[in-house]
Amino acid sequence: MTTQVSNTHATTTSVAASKRSQILAAAILGLTIVFAVGLLPMDAAHNAAHDTRHSAAFPCH
Repeated sequence: MTTQVSNTHATTTSVAASKRSQILAAAILGLTIVFAVGLLPMDAAHNAAHDTRHSAAFPCH
């Protein structure tokens, strides 16, 4: 006879931790892109991210 044990609490905790880490990684990546491009001296990079920086209240002028 085989007995299977289901541990839904561990699975739920793992999924919640995974979602939090994905959200944190996306936020870090997004902020890095916005602020790194905001500090670049290249006009092309500045113009490409201009509206995004202003919508995030990042001064570029």
